[in-house]
Amino acid sequence: MSCSIFLKLDFQLRLHAFSGLRCLSSFQSSGKFDLTDLTHPHTWYPLARRKKRNIFLHVGPTNSGKTHNALKCLESSSSGVYCGPLRLLAWEVAQRLNKANVPCNLITGQEREDIDGARHSSVTVEMADVTSEYQCAVVDEIQMVGCRTRGFSFTRALLGISADELHLCGDPAAVPLVQRIIEVTGDVIKVQYYERLSPLTPLKFPLGSFSNIRNGDCIVTFSRREIYKLKKKVESGGKHLCSVVYGSLPPETRTKQAKMFNDESSKFDILVASDAIGMGLNLNISRIIFSTLKKFDGQYTRELTVPEIKQIAGRAGRYGSKFSSGEVTCIDAEDLPLLHSSLESSSPLLERAGLFPTFDLLSLYSRLHSRMGFHGILEQFLEKAKLSPDYFIADCEEMLKVAAVVDELPLGLYDKYLFCISPVDMNDDIAAQGLTQFAENYAKKGVVRLREIFTPGTLEVPKSHNALKELESVHKVLDLYVWLSFRMEDSFPDREVASSQKAICSLLIEEFLERLGWQRQAKGNYQHNSLLLQQRIQSSMLHKYFPQIKVEST
Repeated sequence: MSCSIFLKLDFQLRLHAFSGLRCLSSFQSSGKFDLTDLTHPHTWYPLARRKKRNIFLHVGPTNSGKTHNALKCLESSSSGVYCGPLRLLAWEVAQRLNKANVPCNLITGQEREDIDGARHSSVTVEMADVTSEYQCAVVDEIQMVGCRTRGFSFTRALLGISADELHLCGDPAAVPLVQRIIEVTGDVIKVQYYERLSPLTPLKFPLGSFSNIRNGDCIVTFSRREIYKLKKKVESGGKHLCSVVYGSLPPETRTKQAKMFNDESSKFDILVASDAIGMGLNLNISRIIFSTLKKFDGQYTRELTVPEIKQIAGRAGRYGSKFSSGEVTCIDAEDLPLLHSSLESSSPLLERAGLFPTFDLLSLYSRLHSRMGFHGILEQFLEKAKLSPDYFIADCEEMLKVAAVVDELPLGLYDKYLFCISPVDMNDDIAAQGLTQFAENYAKKGVVRLREIFTPGTLEVPKSHNALKELESVHKVLDLYVWLSFRMEDSFPDREVASSQKAICSLLIEEFLERLGWQRQAKGNYQHNSLLLQQRIQSSMLHKYFPQIKVEST
């Protein structure tokens, strides 16, 4: 998709996100209209309200065929859109449709692939276009309307996509909430329940010794440190090599690691992963082994919820794969009772869906508080927001952290808003520094050239876990530059260089991950792969790096 088309989409999204806001601006001074009243969010989407949509709710456990059936409807439609929670899922669906001779664009925050003649698009849910009409739309993992940080994007897709048929796929726990939300829209809803296609057996005994690890096993843990600790422990036995998958790995690297694990000719026959495997990757897993049933969620350490355990456990025994039936167990016997009770339980019903004010609402509100910075406007608006019982205000802690940074700069409200909704992890020091540098340069010059932030140098394969972590953070900064370049093309003109540098980061990370195994078991193969990697990097002629962000390479 060309950038001009994307910019048109971006402005349409914010200009039409709330019905009648322009007309209501005259009520500001009189106070007759309460901008913080969010009790009727379905009215924000006039195009969707003009239709009587036929909504099909496909619900069931992992590996039940619910999304497959919805996608068959999408393939046979004259026009349509798939909305997924992850870039990896958007990629997979775009590839599937194009392979089926249904031209399909790919649109995510960081990628645009425009296919000639395409009337279908596969997008991440945040990129859903509520200003276009479709014959068919699919929203995957609809239970994520209850996610405290991203739920509002799924609510927006549910209420705002204008399609004759809207297919929603997810957990049965979402059914009553979705039905209540849809009651006020006048749409027709039909629920179809699915059963798992392949058996999943909870084992009555724990793993015990690591000598009991076998091909096709996936060990699940919830910290980066534990992932590499378990990888080392498995590989030290001399019988297996481990692929790894976790959230902070670049999506390209996660895909490569999954392919290595799925490839029967590969020596990487064990997977060590976080809950990032819960969705977005097709994996041929025989047995899921939980190393623990507790995780740190950013605030405190807690037990996994029933939906989390079921989502992860359900990845074993993929229908149509080498392992047509799955098993699940734990490393420690003391975790088995919780595992078994969770798998026998239904997921708790969702009670509320996420909501977040549109930019237009915040813009109008800012006119009433012209002396306040964006941080104050956002914070005060959210404190005063009025909601119906079916909704909650999304957690915007990350946005407020960014707002505190950009409020110090001479930027317009929409520019501040863009930086605040950008995909930055403010808990990552390097990523936070990258955003600050981009915002400061943009405020000073109006243009952010990558060569002003990069200096000539040579990237190397990281030689320690700290160096690996820092390289992952650099990838996040480059990803942020690409995201900004699609929204402010003239001001962030070096998208191609940033994308190429991202690819090099991914190659270096992949090499580090493979090296951990090959050093122990196949030094000859490792050295051969290393030479190929160096040739690929050198041919790119992109030996540039961050001067402000020091990255360990030894």
